[in-house]
Amino acid sequence: MKNIVQLFRLVFCFVLILSLTWGNQLVFGQAAKKWVAPESASESKNPYKDNAEVIPEAKKLFTAMCVVCHGETGRGNGKASVAIMPHPANFLSIDVESESDGAIFWKLTNGNPPMAPYKTMLTDEQRWKLVTYIRKLEENDKGHEKKK
Repeated sequence: MKNIVQLFRLVFCFVLILSLTWGNQLVFGQAAKKWVAPESASESKNPYKDNAEVIPEAKKLFTAMCVVCHGETGRGNGKASVAIMPHPANFLSIDVESESDGAIFWKLTNGNPPMAPYKTMLTDEQRWKLVTYIRKLEENDKGHEKKK
């Protein structure tokens, strides 16, 4: 009986290690697909681009709506991130930095489970201010090594 318990523990640990290792690439048994906004989203222009006056309000919105999953610095390491698959986006990654403001706005608007859609929860202005804040996080992170 003792050997069976030890075998069960060994198998459990093995499965746990595999799930942690491959968890970012597997979602419900399928390869995770990159979330891409439609090309038309890039046509939308951020009315608050480079407007430092919106940062305090945007930071409050980010703290209230985003930190739990994306973390205070936007790296995708919020408290809830360990339980979310796929993991929340790292706003400081090369992938997010290379997206247009319109694409990020589109993603905030429409969501993609487990990311909630914010179309009805936040106004257009609030979502654009969040995009501006995300860009500010990226700007503050300049000089650090970027990851995909």
